[in-house]
Amino acid sequence: MAMTSEAGAQQPRGRIDALDVARGIALATMAVYHLSWDMKWFGVVDWPVDSHPAWRGFAIAIAGSFLFLVGIGLALAHRDGLRIGPALRRAARIGLAAAAISLVTYFALGEQYVRFGILHALAAGSLVALPFVRLPVVVTALAAALAAALPLLVSLNFAGNSWLAWTGLVAHPPLSVDYVPLFPWLAAILAGLVAGRIAILRDIPARARHWRATGRTGRTMALAGRHSLLVYLVHQPLLFGAVWLAVTAGLAPDRTSTAFVEQCTLTCSLSGDAQGCAAACACTLRSLRSDGIWQDLLERPDDAELGAALNDRYGQCRGRSNLDAD
Repeated sequence: MAMTSEAGAQQPRGRIDALDVARGIALATMAVYHLSWDMKWFGVVDWPVDSHPAWRGFAIAIAGSFLFLVGIGLALAHRDGLRIGPALRRAARIGLAAAAISLVTYFALGEQYVRFGILHALAAGSLVALPFVRLPVVVTALAAALAAALPLLVSLNFAGNSWLAWTGLVAHPPLSVDYVPLFPWLAAILAGLVAGRIAILRDIPARARHWRATGRTGRTMALAGRHSLLVYLVHQPLLFGAVWLAVTAGLAPDRTSTAFVEQCTLTCSLSGDAQGCAAACACTLRSLRSDGIWQDLLERPDDAELGAALNDRYGQCRGRSNLDAD
């Protein structure tokens, strides 16, 4: 009888479609956020993706859901005892992917590169959370609460502390396009671990295995969830490239040009004749484009020589609009 129980405990348990679908949904929402960020970057939209509280809350919810699901996965993977080898190999694989993202974004974005993003937090947090897999659930819950509160209790503020940015405890972390430090984000992993442990005690995973993802959408979400690291690595380059191609090919609305004409007209109209101002500003834009100055001006808006060229074209167009009005 004991031998039968032990063998049953050690047999492969298989994947849970519901968990894979949950990962797939998290990936889909992340793709929505990244596509919005890319369109804002290229000026296709003027959404405050990087500043508005609602957008920031959306990003936080996405990152939190990923890390929460990591915690659930840890509980399921180590339910029969710590499996150190597979855990280390998985963390190493994710760590290499995180290092690659840091390297690529360093060359692409300069000082705003990803120093410690979602993959860094996932790899490090998975290892830090390992000891809690076998500790009492209440201890893990208290540790999650402490991890969430730690940035509010500790604020490191001394010269040269930027190397500690990964902790989340520095007062002024360096600017980064993706910053998910260990604290407070370890709390999400530990919370997921608590939820997973409780689910196991109630035999929820065994019942969940009977459910299968059906339909094209369900199967696609499950497939993406099974290969979440690969999907994460390729989706942003594909989205960024697609938006860049659309803008380059003139298929996307040029928000930058529209904003220029609107701002120019508003400034000009302060002195009267709104209709003439609109015509002069549109003429200025056409002139800058035909002379090949517009793109240079976008890339170097503070260039004094380009600024003088802009003023010269505007003066010529304004003079023409006045003559037409006469």
